[in-house]
Amino acid sequence: MDTSLSQKPAGELAALLAGKKISARELMQSCIDSVAAVDDKVGAFLGFDEKDAFRQADESDARRAAGNARGLLDGIPVGLKDNISIKDQPLTCASKMLKSYVSPYDATVTARLRDAGAIVWAWLNMDEFAMGSSTENSARKKTRNPWDTSRIPGGSSGGSAAAVAAGMTPLALGSDTGGSIRQPASHCGVVGIKPTYGRVSRYGVAAYASSLDQVGTISHTVEDAALLLGAISGADRHDGTALANPVPDYFGELKKSAGAKSAWKIGVPKEFLADGLDPEVRRQIDAALDFYKAAGCEIKTVSLPGTAYAVAVYYIISTAEASSNMARFDGIRYGHRSEKATDAVDIYALSRAEGFGDEVKRRIILGTYVLTSGYYDAYYLRAQKIRTLIRDDFMRAFGEVDFILSPVSPTTPFKLGEREKDVLSVYLGDIYTIPVNLAGLPAISVPCGLAHDMPVGFQLIGKPLDELTLLAAANVFEKTHEFAGRRPLM
Repeated sequence: MDTSLSQKPAGELAALLAGKKISARELMQSCIDSVAAVDDKVGAFLGFDEKDAFRQADESDARRAAGNARGLLDGIPVGLKDNISIKDQPLTCASKMLKSYVSPYDATVTARLRDAGAIVWAWLNMDEFAMGSSTENSARKKTRNPWDTSRIPGGSSGGSAAAVAAGMTPLALGSDTGGSIRQPASHCGVVGIKPTYGRVSRYGVAAYASSLDQVGTISHTVEDAALLLGAISGADRHDGTALANPVPDYFGELKKSAGAKSAWKIGVPKEFLADGLDPEVRRQIDAALDFYKAAGCEIKTVSLPGTAYAVAVYYIISTAEASSNMARFDGIRYGHRSEKATDAVDIYALSRAEGFGDEVKRRIILGTYVLTSGYYDAYYLRAQKIRTLIRDDFMRAFGEVDFILSPVSPTTPFKLGEREKDVLSVYLGDIYTIPVNLAGLPAISVPCGLAHDMPVGFQLIGKPLDELTLLAAANVFEKTHEFAGRRPLM
């Protein structure tokens, strides 16, 4: 059993494939062997189709032998969060509601990965319908952090982050509604990027909160993130919110400027470094700031006063949209149908009661409440107005700086079950990531060290559609820090 290949970054694997030092089939076998060796401890995978994975690998090898490789991603395995459609494969969103559902089509991001020659091979665990920050809310299993299996990996894309961190797949996609890529990336010591809202199509991705959801990447390195992001970005006739702006060659531009330092102006929000931030996490953030300052960057304190309202605004807007999106799961059209139902009302009530987990029910109830006549203006409408103010705060700050640096999470990952009865503390853990989604901005989580023996990442937040600057700044840091090659001792 050789698991060494699956643990390498995608860029290194692409070079090995191009040089014919390895085959796509050998790489695929290494990933499958890694799952067999490790995933019983981690629980990142909900499933994969081994026969189909090898079929895709053999097709990639045939293309390469004929001189028709489709690019650097050709033959590289990519795991998908279980809310992203893969044709003829299960799509459960880690919920009992969709336990027997099979997707009839590919999501746009899935189709684009196939076009690039990547092997779309696995569906990865998540908080049910992406509602959660720990991957404890999955109806299928609890995912564990590869660095310490007594702790959470973060969420809701915890399966994606844990699978990459543990070396079971070189690349993965997740979705980020309030930090669901960046927070688990930080907790698992990998790179996670949430693009600008609309940069990546949401077609074929099960909706949680449609004005906040965005598909993004999880990888070992910043270069890998650039490679994967370039493959999935761009306009889409199936998604009216997908932006038509040209997509830069993220990977090519990054390779051109590799190692180059720029005298960026970096904003540090004073509200993000206030009470509640673990001193050990703060030490790693300060060290990252010291690095950029020594590299010639100007560090400037900025103010984002709307941060104080971000969590409340998010849990009004996101739950309202969730309430609407979850209405389709009624036990009639598709999804779980209760066997106890005796009439139409029972079908609807019992099917939803049995099919949804506690966290999903909690958010549906809250969202339905804020949309109720008499409360709409007091809650939902006011939250949308404050959302605009939060975006204005960022745009004002970007008048003075090139990007913003902040923590990703105020703490390191907590132990499984530790906050089961303290839902509010879990919600507050997303204080630094939620404002980015409300403002529709791009952000990247970059590993920067350890606190309490667990990984810590810092977050770079950019101007709309300026992912390239974030990738360049993250790459400069990564190239000069030893954490880039560290792996959990599984």
